[in-house]
Parts: sequence; C-alpha cells; structure tokens
Amino acid sequence: MKIAFVGKGGSGKTTLSSLFIRHLATTGAPVVAVDADINQHLGVALGLTEAEAAALPAMGARLPLIKDYLRGANPRITSVETMIKTTPPGEGSRLLRVREDNPVYDACARPVRLDGGAVRLLATGPFTDADLGVACYHSKTAAVELCLNHLVDGRDEYVVVDMTAGSDSFASGLFTRFDITFLVAEPTRKGVSVYRQYKEYARDYGVVLKVVGNKVQGQDDLDFLRAEAGDDLLVTVGHSDWVRAMEKGRPPRYEHLEDVNRRALRLLHTAVDATYGLRNWERYTRQMVHFHLKNAQSWGNERTGADLAAQIDPAFVLGEGVVAPV
Repeated sequence: MKIAFVGKGGSGKTTLSSLFIRHLATTGAPVVAVDADINQHLGVALGLTEAEAAALPAMGARLPLIKDYLRGANPRITSVETMIKTTPPGEGSRLLRVREDNPVYDACARPVRLDGGAVRLLATGPFTDADLGVACYHSKTAAVELCLNHLVDGRDEYVVVDMTAGSDSFASGLFTRFDITFLVAEPTRKGVSVYRQYKEYARDYGVVLKVVGNKVQGQDDLDFLRAEAGDDLLVTVGHSDWVRAMEKGRPPRYEHLEDVNRRALRLLHTAVDATYGLRNWERYTRQMVHFHLKNAQSWGNERTGADLAAQIDPAFVLGEGVVAPV
C-alpha cells in the first residue's frame, strides 16, 4: 500500500508521517519510508542524528543506477539516457517489491531501527547550493516517481512517502501514484488552502484524499476544519508532549505516545487498508501512460532526442501477478 503525506510547509506532515511509520513498525509490517521533501527531515524524525540523516545516500544522485536496473531487458527502452521520470514499465522491465533485496535498495536504502522493528529509509537528497539556478526539485523526485511506477506492492506492505510541501507533485504524475493521500492541515485559512488546491487538481484522477487536522486546540478549530473539509476530514491531532520530546532529540519509546494519538494513527492505518479493495491496476497503468505522453510531448522528446511514446508497451498492465525478470 502506497501512502503520501502532503501539506503546506510547517503543517506537521513530516512529524505525522514519522509517527505513522513508527506505528506500522510496531505491527511488524514491512515498511519502506521515503523522504521526498525538499527539506529532508524524515530521518531525524525517525530518530537519526543530523549527521546520520545527512549521510543517507541520495536517490537523485543514483538515478543512472536506478534507471539501469529498472530498464532491465525492456526492448522499448533503447538506453538509460532515454528514460525520464515518467517512463512506464513494460515487458522485460525489472520491478520493485517491498519485501525483497535488490540493487536499488542496496544503493539507496538504509535500515532504521524503531521500537517495534526496522524500516527501510530512502531519501531523494537535499536541494544543494550546486542546484541553485540550474535545477528544480523535480529532478530529485524523478527517482521516487520512477520507483513507484515500477513498484508492485501488496496487502499489508507499506510504502510511506513524506512529500514536498504544497502542490509541487502536480508537476508530474507523482500525485496519482498512491493508494491514499493524507493531507495534513492546520485549522487556518492557509492551512486549508493547500487542501482545496489538491482536491481540485486531483478531482479527475481517482485520488483518495483524506485530511488530517493538526495542531487542533479546541472545538472551534475542529468546527473550522469540519466546515472546510467536510467528509474528507478523517481525524484530528492536538498537542503532544511525546512529539515535543522527540523534537528536542529525546524521543520516548513509542509505547508512551499518548493514547489519543495512537488511536488517531490506528484510524489512519484502517483507512489505508480499506483502500486495498479500491485498487485498479489498469487505471494505475493508464495514468502512467497519460503522464508519460504529456511529459514526452512537453519536454522529454526534445531533451532526449527520441520518440518517448515508443517506450509504451500497450499490452502491459502492472499488477501483483506480474512476474518480472531477475
């Protein structure tokens, strides 16, 4: 199951995504966590030191390796240089699975031990001084999009992505790659503005969107979010001494998280699992093709010097039953 946490900067989405990852770890489920935010804080939120988090391998810097592995023996992809962030898999492509070991995980993922077990953590890599004026952050998230396009995940397997703030993921098809998207919103006009924007953009793509109200201090805050988000409001979270200690670098054991917040995380878990029955791999593959063609026409063909529409395998549908070459 693929889960995105989105929201405006400072909404608390990294904190909530890290808490949800901790919750999943206590269940014993396999978890891949991805820090895809321009501000890389998920590792620290999961208990790494600043130095350990900074030492995580950057997916963006290993994009050629990722492309080479995923390309496999797909005859429609003539070279790594012609693969772009939206390139879909086809016959001969290698696929990723949550529970396996593979060269992509070897190069990019690192285990993080949590109270209930361990998770794999990947990071896109920070936006550096060298990128200023010559690159956009989408060059970093390209690796995440390619991996999600080639990922086959099943029930009780979880990929949790802490997304970049705001609506930046709409620059490609990345926003359609998830079973459910949790939008973290504060009870303010700015807090719900990203929700409205996300809701409007995602309307025609079957995106399952749920609002998690954060920093809710009373009935007035709750009423505000209910009025703005309606049935999309799933749960609200208030002040947490546990989170405050975590932010000071002294996280207690997860079992000491307040009961009300653990119940909120269980609600998120239930909402995620409920989307399994809504999965439509044909639509998922069709959306890949749709955004690949858009990107090919707008910039991909010119940049690569190739007709990227030729990469599309019309008979291929991604799904749990697909067997890819080793």
